[in-house]
Amino acid sequence: MFGTAIKFMIVRQRAAACATLALLPAAAFAFGFDDVAAKARQLAASSYKAPPKNISKTLASLSYDQYRDIRFERDKTYWRNAQLPFELAFFHQGMAFDSPVKIHEVAGKNVREIRFDPKSFHYGANDIHAKDLAGLGFAGFRVHYPVNTPKYKDEVLVFLGASYFRAIGKGQAYGLSARGLAIDTALNSGEEFPQFVEFWIERPGAAAKELTVYALLNSRRVAGAYRFVLRPGTDTAMEVKARLFLRENVAKLGIAPLTSMYFFGENQRAQVEDYRPEVHDSDGLSIQSGTGEWIWRPLVNPRRLLVTSFALNNPLGFGLMQRDRRFGSYEDLEAHYESRPSAWVEPKGDWGAGRVELIQIPTPDETNDNVVAFWVPDTPPRPGQPYDVEYRLLWQKDADRRPPLAWAVQTRRGHGWLRKADDSIALSVDFEGPALKKLAGDAQVEAVVSTDANARLIEVNAYRNAASGGWRMTARLARSDDKKPVELRGYLRSANTTLSETWSYILPPE
Repeated sequence: MFGTAIKFMIVRQRAAACATLALLPAAAFAFGFDDVAAKARQLAASSYKAPPKNISKTLASLSYDQYRDIRFERDKTYWRNAQLPFELAFFHQGMAFDSPVKIHEVAGKNVREIRFDPKSFHYGANDIHAKDLAGLGFAGFRVHYPVNTPKYKDEVLVFLGASYFRAIGKGQAYGLSARGLAIDTALNSGEEFPQFVEFWIERPGAAAKELTVYALLNSRRVAGAYRFVLRPGTDTAMEVKARLFLRENVAKLGIAPLTSMYFFGENQRAQVEDYRPEVHDSDGLSIQSGTGEWIWRPLVNPRRLLVTSFALNNPLGFGLMQRDRRFGSYEDLEAHYESRPSAWVEPKGDWGAGRVELIQIPTPDETNDNVVAFWVPDTPPRPGQPYDVEYRLLWQKDADRRPPLAWAVQTRRGHGWLRKADDSIALSVDFEGPALKKLAGDAQVEAVVSTDANARLIEVNAYRNAASGGWRMTARLARSDDKKPVELRGYLRSANTTLSETWSYILPPE
């Protein structure tokens, strides 16, 4: 029995959280994706019921720091006693995580629910009573695997909140997140946030290098089945398979959503005094079109909502990237933004016609995820009809996806010294890559820049950057209407040969 407060639980015996089961070969699994898809189809055919909220006022009123003080006991991680390569730990309900998530283990032909046990948690300085813990479940879970050293199982994947999840590879620190699905993001009607309400996790073998997770998604207008195959490594890969069933029509269906944070950077200085030069989890959106063109759009922190998109047919990939890997660009000894991963979505099969949409939301600080990118199909599924989609999701750092020629490494806004000041806007873009390193010393490189009707180009130049071995493209322009955005495109070429990706920039309204 529990005492009055959970903070005294640390004196209790540390028993194993679960029994050790016999190791079973992967081929013996009887539960799979089709079972989850059948549940999703059945859910979509019935009226939506919101998940029950079952936490006490004490747990609901926890602050962020108080919630973080509730920790799963490391010596009770699931599969630890079996000495398997993967281990599971679980998140406690509390704060905004007010609905329980069911989690099951699939071992051979057996499927068993992993039950919540408060003895598996350390509650820190929180004064939580036994009555607050009655009838609780888990808020989510995390996966541990020895990705940096064989002597320690690192946390490599987290599922927590709505359909959010995030992962890391070797030498990476948590940054941006992915989601199962985005519905009506940035529409006046309001966004709908689907939730992963149930998980099934296959018990890995003794020498397993991958872990399979199934998830059931549900919200007012959609139900879905997901399979995630996790392969941790230098680049942690996730193979994602989903089957969606709509209850009702959806105005904007966001496939493979990525969510990140951009506060300020080299193209947009901080509005308040800050010792750090840059603060962001990602610094740009990268796209590889079906035609082979590479597009780079640097991120901004706009003063009001900014929604842009790129119409494509069968894209080869897109991602929110953190290209700047220099510690000196951030100078943050705690956050280490230089170690935050890039996330790259690689479609499988033909995705058809649609658009990669980028949503950028004003944020007053770095605590808000204010950047969202996803794929929107031109032809959304009809209610009741299954919609299948597959893709590979890569969490990368030192070898993230880049075009084969040359790419933009930084975009800087502002003038140097001007003999005569004016109201023009100046932008400097540095490119690096193998195509530039191969150029002859006397090569003639041209910067090709265009703008929309809201601006007039005053001058465009290209200079060799002896410090980096790359080239710098500069553009100076005059904006016609400060209350409207300006869209620019630019790239480097030599004679008739394209040397770089397409730099695609948005100047938000002033």
